[in-house]
Order: sequence, then structure tokens, then C-alpha cells
Amino acid sequence: MQLQDKVILVTGSTTGIGEAIARRAWQEGARVMLHGRDKERGQGIVAELGSRASFVQGDLGDAATAQKLIDATIAAFGRIDGLVNNGAWVVRSDLHTTDSALFDKVIQTNVRAPFLLIKAAFTHLKAAQGCVLNIGSMNAYTGESNLLAYSISKGALMTLSRNLADALCYDGVRVNHFNVGWVLTPNEYHYKIKDGLPENWPEQVPEQFAPRGSLMKPEEIAAAAMYWLSDDSRPFSGSVVDLEQYPFVGRNPTKRGD
Repeated sequence: MQLQDKVILVTGSTTGIGEAIARRAWQEGARVMLHGRDKERGQGIVAELGSRASFVQGDLGDAATAQKLIDATIAAFGRIDGLVNNGAWVVRSDLHTTDSALFDKVIQTNVRAPFLLIKAAFTHLKAAQGCVLNIGSMNAYTGESNLLAYSISKGALMTLSRNLADALCYDGVRVNHFNVGWVLTPNEYHYKIKDGLPENWPEQVPEQFAPRGSLMKPEEIAAAAMYWLSDDSRPFSGSVVDLEQYPFVGRNPTKRGD
């Protein structure tokens, strides 16, 4: 039980990676605050998990949501040991389709919300000698041409993680960061369908993008998260961990014969 009796708040946890992290944290003994915009889905997960789980609804694009989430977590469980900033808006956009309104909304949701959540949670995290785990993306390094605003936001989130890890180290609050590669979540499946791929596209992913023969699963990201949320990862802070099946930066895929 890596997280026995700890209280973990996971944003964007009614589906995908966030849900997998929340469920795994619960399995590891934590009390878990789930968050999302889908009230029915969130309450359904809580009904399944029982008294060690609760749910708060909120739009991360609304600046008031951060304090609402922290207050709800304290009201439900009395403390916060870990904050997982997973919730994000994944939106297709390029130089020509990214207007000021879209750009602002992406930054508000993907960067401002994690910042405000850490700010609101700080005194509680300091009291608990707790930690923050920000869930970023490999797109932080350059990103894809049709993920311009999203990629910019993930680059900013990575800088936020490193800056606050440095700033908060003397307060005993650790901040670490995942840059996650291609994960087969329900949302990712539907995004690719909208992009024009066939229904069985996960079975046809080229080897260079999935050397083991399949994409990563949310549960695999969740398993890695448990270490960084637990006391086992003390005293490490400021770590940016790339979670992908191959080296990403400077990658030169091995050429294979037929």
C-alpha cells in the first residue's frame, strides 16, 4: 500500500489517465478526490469506490474552480497529501486556426488552472509535506503542427513544474512532472476517428510509434504515478520524466529490414 491513508486530488479523473491514476491511488490505500465536468460519470465512480472517494464538478477554465476543488477536498478528507494536475483541454489547432479566444482558453485550462490549484493547495501541502505531480505531454518539446496551442501550454506547464520545484523545495513541497507519450485513452481513440482513421486504428499503429506492438495504456501511466506520489520518491523534486516507448528527444529510429 504505497499511499495508505494519504489524500490525493486528481483533476480530470472521470476518464483516461486521470481516472486510472485515481483508481490506482485508491487501490494503494489513498482517499481520493475525483474531479471532472461529467457529474454522472464522477458520481458513478464514487459509488463504485465507496467512502474513500468523493467527487467535485468544475470547469478548469474558470479561475474560481481551483479554490473550489481544494476546499471540497479539505471538507471531505481534512488534508491534502498529493495533487495530480491531469485535467487538460486537448484541442486541434494550427497557426491559422488558433485565434486569441482559443489560445486563451487553452492556457487558462492547461496552465493557469494547475498554477491556481498549487497556489490554493500550498498551505495544506506544506503542512502534509506533500507533493504535486503535473501530467504533461511529449508535445511540450515541439509538438505537432495541428496541436499548436496545446503544445505551447504543455511547454509552459513543464516550466511551471521546474520553477515551483525550485521555489518550494525549502517548504518541503515536491513538484514532479510527467511528459506522457502516445496513450490509448477513450478520448484519444475518438480524436483519431475524427481525424479520419479507421475504427481499428489502434491495431495498425506503425512499429516506430509503438515498438512493443501496442500503445501505452492509462493504467501503465498510473502505475508510474504511484511512486512519485508516495514517500518512496523523497527527496526528489523537479524531475521531468518522459514516459514513452522510445527516446523522444533527438530520436533516430533504428532502421529495420523486412
